Amino acid sequence: MTARRTNLHYGWIIIFAGIVILFSCLGLGRFSLGMLLPSMGGALGLNYSQMGFIGTGNFVGYMISAALAGMIARRMSARYTISIGLVLVGGSMVLISRAMTFPEVLTLYVATGMGSGLANVPLMGLVSHWFLKSARGRAAGTMLSGNGLAIVFTGFYVPYVNTRFGAEGWRTGWLTMGAMSLAIAAIAAILLRNDPAEKGLAPLGETDTHCRSSLATDAQKKKGTNRLTMVHLGCIYSLFGATYVVYATFIVMTMVNERGFGESTAGTFWAAVGGLSIFSGPLFGWLSDKLGRKAGMMIVYTLFTVAYILVAANLPNPYLYVSITIFGLSAWSIPTIMTATVGDYMGPRQAAKAFGFITLFFGAGQISGPAVAGFLADVTGTFSIAFWLSAALTASAVALTFFLRQPTGQMKLRARRVVTLLYKIENGLFSRNSLLVKVAGLSKSKYSSSNCLVVRLFFCFSNL
Repeated sequence: MTARRTNLHYGWIIIFAGIVILFSCLGLGRFSLGMLLPSMGGALGLNYSQMGFIGTGNFVGYMISAALAGMIARRMSARYTISIGLVLVGGSMVLISRAMTFPEVLTLYVATGMGSGLANVPLMGLVSHWFLKSARGRAAGTMLSGNGLAIVFTGFYVPYVNTRFGAEGWRTGWLTMGAMSLAIAAIAAILLRNDPAEKGLAPLGETDTHCRSSLATDAQKKKGTNRLTMVHLGCIYSLFGATYVVYATFIVMTMVNERGFGESTAGTFWAAVGGLSIFSGPLFGWLSDKLGRKAGMMIVYTLFTVAYILVAANLPNPYLYVSITIFGLSAWSIPTIMTATVGDYMGPRQAAKAFGFITLFFGAGQISGPAVAGFLADVTGTFSIAFWLSAALTASAVALTFFLRQPTGQMKLRARRVVTLLYKIENGLFSRNSLLVKVAGLSKSKYSSSNCLVVRLFFCFSNL
């Protein structure tokens, strides 16, 4: 099928809509909590454990809806499922602005989480429909920059409304951000399309027939292996869920209560996290397109480990700034790579369902993270232990990712690309005498064959 030539492929409209949707369903619906907690907790008399349970409640709602989102999207279409999810996010946030007790906030924030899941999971599935494998990582990463934009916004907006409206400023924050989410629900309903065919288009990206046929054959012959791989990916994803949320929920609280920062100053640093995180999705999405999903995830989890250790060790403030920088640059990289990885393994038709499946693991991690961190902070009087635990979990994620097997088609394709690249470099450096080929003991005519030493070595390391 040949794509109709237009000045702007509608896939980029989908990406724009996705940025705005994630700005609402995750950015405002989830990541604004860390900025709102200090003032809301003080006004309602919440302790650390209750604050942790509010975050956990959101993730319980998210996990419930993630389990159902794929099925609902197949019946109602992704477009309308996402729009309904955003209405639930916006409506529940508006109601939180009127809440007077901990149970009310908890119940409503569970509903916010359910709306986030209904919006996010089908949206990630749309990436596999609209983009081929060669562009999938960058597309997902660009879309996830919406989270970072929301963090920048809340980092400045919440301190502003708290300063202007005083003790009740947090209510104004919930109310206005809920109204924004309702407006974004209308934008989603107008702009989203379920499939490129609805616009007479083909998916965007470079077609690789070999890769697609190899992966399709592998999926048909090794369905059991794919199920095991999805469980493996889910376990890796759960460690991200259990750790990043501790940082996102409690880093501002740590800066204000343990490091002596003012709320406005802490908000500025939180906005810096958001600003840096705008680049994390596109950067590591592109990196995973080039180096592979496995290598990309190992690099990111290593960076997370360093970021958590720098906070946990209670070092001077410059180390805290380094931690914030590392976390910001890495923030949305794992969801980006996971979105692309699921599409690589399962294909566009199964992507939303498979992403919903691994999101259950992710949700389980998110449920446990804030509750455990809040409990440890109440017992010890500091969040240091929670950050040490997060560092240990992300370090274990590096090891777990190391044992992830890549699709056979991807390994062969990457081997061919590596050999081609080496051949080009070698010919550029040694146009007459082929040094690399001489070392390998092969003639130039055999350089690209399966007997090439470089290919053998590459396959050896790819299968680790």
